Amino acid sequence: MMSSSQDGSGSPFSAGGASASVRSPLEASEARFQSVLFEQPASGAGVDGLPEPDFFADLNLDQVLEWMTASRKQYELKPFFYAPLHDVAAVRYRHEVLRDLEKPAVLESVTRFAETMRRMREHLAQAQKLYYPLQKQAWFLDAVEVYCEAVCSLAGELGGLDVASRGFEGLRDYLAGYAASGRFTSLAAETQALKEALAGVRYAVRIHGARVTVSNYEGEPDYSAEVVETFARFKQGAGKSYLVGLPDLADMNHVEAQILDRVARLNPDVFGALARYCGRHRDHLDATVGRFDREVQFYLAYLELIGRFKAAGLPFCYPQVSARATGIAAEETFDLALANKLVPEGGTVVGNDFYLEGPERIFVVTGPNNGGKTTFARMFGQLHFLAALGLPVPGRSARLLLPDRIYTHFEREEDIETLRGKFEDELVRVHEILELATSQSVLVMNESFNSTTLNDALFVGTEVLRRVLDLGLLGVYVTFVDEIASLSQATVSMVSQVVPENPAQRTFKLVRKRADGLAYAAAIAGKYGLTYQRLMERIGS
Repeated sequence: MMSSSQDGSGSPFSAGGASASVRSPLEASEARFQSVLFEQPASGAGVDGLPEPDFFADLNLDQVLEWMTASRKQYELKPFFYAPLHDVAAVRYRHEVLRDLEKPAVLESVTRFAETMRRMREHLAQAQKLYYPLQKQAWFLDAVEVYCEAVCSLAGELGGLDVASRGFEGLRDYLAGYAASGRFTSLAAETQALKEALAGVRYAVRIHGARVTVSNYEGEPDYSAEVVETFARFKQGAGKSYLVGLPDLADMNHVEAQILDRVARLNPDVFGALARYCGRHRDHLDATVGRFDREVQFYLAYLELIGRFKAAGLPFCYPQVSARATGIAAEETFDLALANKLVPEGGTVVGNDFYLEGPERIFVVTGPNNGGKTTFARMFGQLHFLAALGLPVPGRSARLLLPDRIYTHFEREEDIETLRGKFEDELVRVHEILELATSQSVLVMNESFNSTTLNDALFVGTEVLRRVLDLGLLGVYVTFVDEIASLSQATVSMVSQVVPENPAQRTFKLVRKRADGLAYAAAIAGKYGLTYQRLMERIGS
């Protein structure tokens, strides 16, 4: 009967290590590589303290993020999705890493590494829950063994894989240096030696009534083996077991703990070495390895999400991003949050195209209710934010602005604490946006000023849109006021379509054309016999 143990502490994503006055090859390699998320590691400083952006709920990005991170809560990924990039080169860096991860062999290797590291963290977490010190130490030893296995496997596999991104090339070089470094090889060797020493501990347990005696093993017969051998002759085949299953608890009971304590007293050298090992290697996790383990989940979570859409035939692409809002366009693009609801139900996801060229800056979207106007607006905001995260976006192709900020203005319920009416609150929020926005910002306004009269909505909407155009903002303005759609050459009218033979049926397609709300109303009136001519005919008859 032999037992193992362990002692872990600290966050599973934190690590420490000694520094040296002379830079080793490993330290030089670490200076070149630190992160697969940030081309400049300093860009990631402070990310963990970021709150959810104000526009997340309006664009349904909060739903998308929850779906992606639900099974990865231990990695605390949400802050990474709150931190858009503002540098085209930083976006390209992530595109390179993602293209490597789309290679099956690379993805399989990284996934195995992540699963092994997850097992290490489970061992560390279990060690924290246990009560008896010797058992905690054994679990810690097992965790370090798993960690060494993860590092060696990934270092060896990456060395033979075709990776082209700066992120994975840097990781490959770093792991090669780290796996060959003295601090890692000595850790791995000491771990293996200690495992073998513990496995070699032999002892005897004698039970006489309520008395249990533990002593060194000196060749005594194993009575359990003799009992099995004696009764084996009576076995006539597999029989049905009537034994009641008991849970396999990780923690020992007090009898097992006392037996183990006495085994440790009989073998002070081995168990003393185990205690010293746990104290020395409390911070065994290398900082760069731990950082990669967490950061790569950002990519894996998104690839897992869009993999379901790709399997359903929906396209994704790496967008061309620019710091200038010129030549903005997308083909067959769609709302990611809506698709995540429709695809599992077997629903149809309708793609849309759009483009802005020359002086064009704002899409003014009109059309019938429930025709896809709000979906288009959300999609436009989602595309620019996903592009700013350095991720593939929904669509066959896309050219997008890399915005400094994204602003949204969606209808809100009245807040009695502000002591403002709905219309006043909308004006206050718009004013705040216009005070902060720049020509590099993206603005999504959905059904703004619906709470007022048509004349007021026309007047206020026109003035707001003129201010938006003066600032040079890029964006979408969803409205029921058709006149705003032709305000200037910088506005582009987009109209949600209906089936010509049945105007009550929506196609959820939006096209560039002059706003025709009245024509739609006339079509509905014609379908139900409510035109002036038809009504007069019916009255006359």
